[in-house]
Amino acid sequence: MTGYGFVALGFIALVLDGARSIANVDLRVASLGEVLQGLLPERYALIGPAIARGLHPWLAEPAFATAMQAPFCAVALVLGFLLLWAGRPPAPQIGFVTRQ
Repeated sequence: MTGYGFVALGFIALVLDGARSIANVDLRVASLGEVLQGLLPERYALIGPAIARGLHPWLAEPAFATAMQAPFCAVALVLGFLLLWAGRPPAPQIGFVTRQ
């Protein structure tokens, strides 16, 4: 269920980015950092130090900066499809003997 929500959110963000780009006559894509800063203004400043505690200092800043510059629509779509893939039911075992 959560996977479908992220896929829908990704498509909504893609449509909004497309409409904004057409209106501005320039390619405009909302980044993950912009969306998080808009949704969680107080907590956004705490995300960087939380990531830095778990990673090496040389790796934390470039990884955080790169992740926050990623397009939000792509992040939401990839996360949604990964959740859908992880939560899919197992394939039926046809042709295997189950009796012992």
